Amino acid sequence: MTRLHNRPEDFADEMIEGFVAANRRYVRHVPGGVVRSTRSPEGQVAVVIGGGSGHYPAFGGLVGQGLAHGAAMGNLFASPSTGQVRSVATGAQNGGGVLFTYGNYAGDVLNFDAAQAELRAAGIPCETVTVTDDISSAPTTEKHRRRGIAGDLTVFKAAAAAAESGYDLPEVVRVARHANDRTRSFGVAFTGCTLPGADAPLFTVPEGRMAVGLGIHGEPGIDETDVPTADGLAELLVGSLLAELPDGVAGARGARVVPILNGLGALKYEEMFVVYRRIAGLLEEAGIEIVDPHVGEYCTSFDMAGTSLTLFWLDDELERLWNAPVDTPAYRKGSVVAAELDEIVEATDAAADAIPEGSAESRRAAATAVEAIAAIAAVVDANVDVLGRLDAIAGDGDHGIGMQRGAHAALAAARATAGAGAGAGAVFARAADAWSYRAGGTSGALWGVVLRSVGQALGDEHSPTRDAVAAGVRSAADGVVAYGKAQLGDKTMVDALIPFADTLEREIAGGSRLAEAWSTADEAATAAAAATTDLLPRMGRARPHAEKSLGTPDPGAHSFALIVHAVGEVLVGSTDEGKEHEHA
Repeated sequence: MTRLHNRPEDFADEMIEGFVAANRRYVRHVPGGVVRSTRSPEGQVAVVIGGGSGHYPAFGGLVGQGLAHGAAMGNLFASPSTGQVRSVATGAQNGGGVLFTYGNYAGDVLNFDAAQAELRAAGIPCETVTVTDDISSAPTTEKHRRRGIAGDLTVFKAAAAAAESGYDLPEVVRVARHANDRTRSFGVAFTGCTLPGADAPLFTVPEGRMAVGLGIHGEPGIDETDVPTADGLAELLVGSLLAELPDGVAGARGARVVPILNGLGALKYEEMFVVYRRIAGLLEEAGIEIVDPHVGEYCTSFDMAGTSLTLFWLDDELERLWNAPVDTPAYRKGSVVAAELDEIVEATDAAADAIPEGSAESRRAAATAVEAIAAIAAVVDANVDVLGRLDAIAGDGDHGIGMQRGAHAALAAARATAGAGAGAGAVFARAADAWSYRAGGTSGALWGVVLRSVGQALGDEHSPTRDAVAAGVRSAADGVVAYGKAQLGDKTMVDALIPFADTLEREIAGGSRLAEAWSTADEAATAAAAATTDLLPRMGRARPHAEKSLGTPDPGAHSFALIVHAVGEVLVGSTDEGKEHEHA
């Protein structure tokens, strides 16, 4: 369990603050993460990594000379938001373009891709290479769908060494892809991890049993076996990885390999050394030349007791890049000539901070908007543990925490914006930005889309009509589908959102008042969310564990249904008090 924390929702932010305070000769803080505190040569490609917190030394611990130029650091087990990624990349880039590289998870892909598009539009060249080393998460025919685990290190290291060597952006991308193609990992766990403030681990393994093929976010394994001996575990790990050689590797005999035995947080180094003793023997028996073996913690999962083995299959170029010197807070190799500290003057954008004044009618609607967002925060608070447990069945268990952080950030932004005299549109827009930024992850990005779409439809000049509300919800549904790429039946939030939007639109077109139409749409969303119980997930972190989610509703769809019900009660109250607009 995690014993030392203040408020659980502040843990990631306070962890980053302390990490920077302890490592100022390596990193400096920027909104959303950290970048090197040392000066990089002008025109050097910036390698920007990132993901959720809870995996130290990934990702902030790998920022420094010879390795990453910046790390976007999201909430615990949640991807950084689009704004956080953009902020870190802007702080890290130095005229040579940006390579984004990170583990292949839906929320990370969504947010990093969105940031990449924004940066490209601003004239900053960007490319992406996702890490897909986990052989347990998809078959060889679908290697592009595999997730990234401890093999992140090999891809990050090779790409960063190429950048330090003066490779241009296309060549750094080539190296990163080549390193990823030659990296394979496989992991096991004996216990799940417990996030700060939680009273139970994200998943449990029966005494004497071992989860096989797990991820690094608390996802359960794809199989379960009796706990073997140390030698038996070594044989399982090595045998699984040698059964799938990378393309271009003709055979194991004579190959040069970097083995990385990674501890996931609670496994003792002494135990890993016992396991590695047999791993080394098995690799040597297979005729493999071991190069620079690593045994330690390189990508953890909070306090999970488990380990993974990564094999990095070298060629001459990759071996040279792997052996290049590094100096970061958590990873050092060779001798690095210390660079000067970078002197940065932080700029502010006064225009972006300005809050437009709304009309009197829109300011009245803004007050109702604040009530609605307060109701959202309250219903998320009441269900945060339930949402986490639903998500932990086949995912990573962070949905409740992420929704809570997002909802409360949105509420604070909404209250401040309304208090400054803004209309409903600006209130929803600022709430959207705050939710997306603070929550991160897929749900943070998608709820940002929802709130922003509603705000754009309502505007700041007029009293909102029921038609405007329906148009905003329809725009939100279209935006979520376009942004997240999910369709009906994929077992996501979309399965509740589209029936809600369809029903609301139909009821209002038929003449129903807003509160009545919303109530009918609420019933449709609740029924649709419950129906996801019988679906198999086709997207997101739950996909590798699809069968485990049968019999459980999708957490995103369930939270959406809870939220629209809470907002509906606010609309009924507005009607009862005579506050609803005559056209609504």
